[in-house]
This record gives sequence, structure tokens and C-alpha cells, in this order.
Amino acid sequence: MDATTPHLPEVLADMVRFQRLTGCRPAESERKRRAAMHERRRTPLSYGNRPGTNRKRKPKRRPGDRYDTNSYRRALRRAVQVANRKRGAESDQDPLPKWSPNRLRHSAATEIRKHFGLEAAQVTLGHATADVSQIHAERDLTLTVEVMRKIG
Repeated sequence: MDATTPHLPEVLADMVRFQRLTGCRPAESERKRRAAMHERRRTPLSYGNRPGTNRKRKPKRRPGDRYDTNSYRRALRRAVQVANRKRGAESDQDPLPKWSPNRLRHSAATEIRKHFGLEAAQVTLGHATADVSQIHAERDLTLTVEVMRKIG
């Protein structure tokens, strides 16, 4: 994930970092970003160019008002592709695996479970039961290695 963020627009890189730290859902990350953007705004939304005056004649893609979960996922895929092209050109490293915004939630849950336990992951992710948290937070396999060392 860290190798991908330099190839993302600043806004998306911030969304990735925020989601990775908090374990929030992709849609929650997008909503938080929009709210923060409007809080920092110094001029009213009505100021600026007349709508439609600074557009390309034939854009490749139609711009949206905001990132939604699908456009967020597509942007991450493109960033992984760009990172892999650059890695392939520079060396013979293995390509980066594809990942999606939900992977950030799973990674955060796994880290929280590893350091603070399953209940902390459950509370942080907002799950009513630990069953769902067990799906999100992968088990810590380092414990297995430690047990095998002691057993023999």
C-alpha cells in the first residue's frame, strides 16, 4: 500500500492514510473528506468561474462531484498499475498485488487485533458482535510460530 500512495492524487493518498489508521469503511472516508473540505473553505461555494467555462471540449472521462466507492477503487487500481510499470522498468522486483479500499479496513482491524485484542478491533470497527470482527481481523500467526518453537 505504501508503494502505491505516491502515485495517487494528494486527496486520495490522504483518504488512504486516514482509512488505514481508523479502519473506517471507504464510504465513511469519502464523507469525512467532503465534510473537512467544506469546513476549511474560506469563500462561499457560489464564487468562482461560471459553470462550464473551464472544461475540456472532449474529456476522456466525465468528472464527478466527488469520489464514490467505485471511483476510489478504480483510482487505487490505476495507481497500482502505474507503480508496477515503474517497478518493472527499474528492476526485476515482483509486481505489487492489486488491492481495494476494503483491504485498508481489514489491515487496520488486523493491526488493532494484534496489539489490543479482538474486543478492541470489534469496538473500533463498530461491530455489534465479535463474529464479524473475526472476519475482518486476521489471526496473528506469530503466536503459532512461538508455540511451535516451544513445543519442539
